[in-house]
Amino acid sequence: MITKPDKNVTRKRRHARVRDKVVGTEARPRLNVYRSNKHIYVQLIDDKRGNTVASASTKDNELASEAHVNIESAKQVGEMIAKRAQDKGYKSVVFDRGGYLYHGRVKALADAAREAGLEF
Repeated sequence: MITKPDKNVTRKRRHARVRDKVVGTEARPRLNVYRSNKHIYVQLIDDKRGNTVASASTKDNELASEAHVNIESAKQVGEMIAKRAQDKGYKSVVFDRGGYLYHGRVKALADAAREAGLEF
């Protein structure tokens, strides 16, 4: 009997393919998304230096009390990362969906970040 690979293994494989092409620089960091069953996390990463410039998640104090993992909380995280990026002087980023489909919470986060002023 042939078994299917684990979902996370295939996601990591897709993410590795994307990461071959998507690189964050000092001028234009990579906006990386990680999605779990309970939370959604996003980071701005400068790959040249290996630094995380800014981050946001549903675990942050601003959202933790009302955090439910749904599209609304993903939108709030998107707005939060856009605000933090602009506070640090970043207007343009490279989007890295982390191997996830551009759908649901990932899409909501990206759209909210765009509406809040980030360009990608």
